[in-house]
Amino acid sequence: MELSPVTVGAIGVIVLLILILARMWIGFAMGIIGFFGFAYIVGVDPAFTVLARVPFTTLSNYTFSVIPLFIMMGVFAGNTGISADLYRSANTWLGQVRGGLAMGTSVACAGFAAICGHSAVGTLTMGKIAVPEMKKYKYADSLSAACVSAGGTLGILIPPSLPFIIFALLTEQSIGKLFMAGILPGILLVTLFLLIIGILARINPRLAPAGPKTSFRQKITSLKYTWAMLCIFFLVMGGIYAGIFTPTEAGAVGAIGTIIVAIASRRLHQRNIIESLLQTARISGMLLAIMMGAFIFMRFLTISNLPFALSEIITGMPYNRYVIFTFIIILYVILGMFMDIMPCIIITVPILFPVMVGLGFDPIWYGVIMMVVAEMGMITPPIGLNVFILSGITDIPSGTIFRGVWPFVAAELVCLILLTAFPQIALFLPSRM
Repeated sequence: MELSPVTVGAIGVIVLLILILARMWIGFAMGIIGFFGFAYIVGVDPAFTVLARVPFTTLSNYTFSVIPLFIMMGVFAGNTGISADLYRSANTWLGQVRGGLAMGTSVACAGFAAICGHSAVGTLTMGKIAVPEMKKYKYADSLSAACVSAGGTLGILIPPSLPFIIFALLTEQSIGKLFMAGILPGILLVTLFLLIIGILARINPRLAPAGPKTSFRQKITSLKYTWAMLCIFFLVMGGIYAGIFTPTEAGAVGAIGTIIVAIASRRLHQRNIIESLLQTARISGMLLAIMMGAFIFMRFLTISNLPFALSEIITGMPYNRYVIFTFIIILYVILGMFMDIMPCIIITVPILFPVMVGLGFDPIWYGVIMMVVAEMGMITPPIGLNVFILSGITDIPSGTIFRGVWPFVAAELVCLILLTAFPQIALFLPSRM
């Protein structure tokens, strides 16, 4: 019995999820499912044509060069001490109040996210700096590790965000508008994190004792440590907002700017250069290989007609669109518990993006919502990726961190509700470009 293309598409998605849960490399899994699915529906020769053309068109596409450029910017920033500078300045301003070191950590995580763009890198970098300092001042492990785990997720939302770039490439949306859409929600989420830490420290002062006092002069002097981050961020995002740079050009400007800052601060030496270039090559190679597999898989989904059939079924349901939206949000939270944001976006966007657009939701706003939900998934049990990364480098048990992250998950839920009730929080800056 010959199966319909839609049925073949549904089977392909199920098999793909099984292969990923079986720990098969995601790029290979998507490529092989896409190839065999395409061969079944259209024929073997057209499938080999897709297999031959997609890797070339992906790697030769000028737009895709934005990925290694922003990765290079974040890696050089992390390896040349910019993250440590941000932490020092934030703690000089906030460390003397109860919970101040944790607040400073959240602010420093947000600052590093503005030049990093990746959640795991932010968690690793800030975890090595902030957790030992909070241990020194007798902070509870549950709070110190939780604020770093939650703060690390800001790299998903605050631009320049690699997940935003992947989302834009898959949906043909504007990278620049997505970047701008993440700024105000990122500020909102950081503010909510600070409120949560302040409330926890007031309820239980033993969680977060006050740190050393600093004078106003010390506070002002500490601002010199933020100049590098501010220059790079405003150069990149200001250039995109004003239309001076395309996002790809902005990535190149940001990467060169980060290197110049490292040279000016005398922190760039041979070991840093080699290590940063190798990290950039490894991460870029991994992401571009995943993208090649994703585009083969998307070709298969397109000819199977599964996304459009699913969109017609869901949009035709006699439910309010926000009910359907809620179920999709729950799905993303569950997926975020088990996988990184990149595979989560690549697997779900080709299927669910037409559904959300068909329901009348703004695609830029939807991209921001996806990032906030992915943040929740990355710090919630049973497999919150950021929690396990931090546990591995600090020896704090993952169970202890999971107990501490729930207030931060609540803050992200509040942020999600506010963005749903007031979409202009995300759409105001893109609409002014």
